[in-house]
Amino acid sequence: MYDSNKLLSSLVQLGQWFREEAHLDEEIQRTALAQNGWFTAESVTRSLQAHGHALSEEGIAAWAEAYSFPAEKTGVKVGLILAGNLPLVGWHDVLCAVLSGHEVHVKASKDDAVLPPWVVAKWAEFAPYVGEAVVFHDGLMQHMDAVIATGGANASRYFEAYFGHLPHVFRGPRTSVAVLDGAETDAELDQLGEDIFAHFGMGCRSVTKVWLPKGFDLDRCFAQWVRWGHLGQHGKYANNYDYHKAVWLLNKEEMVENGFLLVKADDGLVSPIGTLFIERYEEASAVQAKLAERQDDIQVVTLRADSASVAALQAEGLRVASFGENQCPTLRDYADGVDTMSFLLTLPKPPVEV
Repeated sequence: MYDSNKLLSSLVQLGQWFREEAHLDEEIQRTALAQNGWFTAESVTRSLQAHGHALSEEGIAAWAEAYSFPAEKTGVKVGLILAGNLPLVGWHDVLCAVLSGHEVHVKASKDDAVLPPWVVAKWAEFAPYVGEAVVFHDGLMQHMDAVIATGGANASRYFEAYFGHLPHVFRGPRTSVAVLDGAETDAELDQLGEDIFAHFGMGCRSVTKVWLPKGFDLDRCFAQWVRWGHLGQHGKYANNYDYHKAVWLLNKEEMVENGFLLVKADDGLVSPIGTLFIERYEEASAVQAKLAERQDDIQVVTLRADSASVAALQAEGLRVASFGENQCPTLRDYADGVDTMSFLLTLPKPPVEV
């Protein structure tokens, strides 16, 4: 039976499992890694730990108090089409849909088809209702009342064609950027490395572009990012690094390299895997204006917590994070800034059949 209070309590238990036990299941990790060559034991563990920290008792309570959950099941059929670029990247959508009291139909990505059912099955051990509320699909989902879908530019066109007539949340490609002001400590630059290199930089919260004040010594960053040198030994990552190095050399583009990262000055936001775009600036206001113009392409702007730019960027509607926080979103950190929980809780109930 649906009971939001019991579900919230079970999430506390699930959070503890995420933090203390989930990463110890070597069989699940082997299966997930075999399915997706970009997944590693480190990246899966990183994801499990991040979800565990988000599901702290205090964090759940603070997030949930903003919503009024239904008193019973709604009968609404919600389809979730999950991405698979990172381990469990679609988990937050599943969590919200279950809590909203809807019938949840999930199409997991072929690149992450092992971890979501595993986590849902574990949640069902703490709250049996979850097992009856969530259905995983291999093929096309039909007769949905609403859809939440995440994918690339091509997928977005597909979503619109098939599900555009329904209440929906469609998420397309985004990236994250960082703005340095020159006052960063070595520890903060080290944390920025987490935002750039974790999960090989493949997530929408991964930093792919950094603005630097003129005169900033890039070697300060390289010195703090040495611990990520092992990425150069990963086959897929190394292939990307070597390919883009060859292309840039043939095009006679100026770049800096350290054996596992290529850095190039570029106006673009999305640097390829194994690379990082940078841009020098003199006035912070000029950077803020550029970011405001491109905010529909940006997931998060990363910068020092006490940077003078924080308030200005937030006033423009941009989401900001401190160094090292990008890959550890809280329950309140909704993708694309769209409050998924509010969307789900305001869906109309289907008409009663007579």
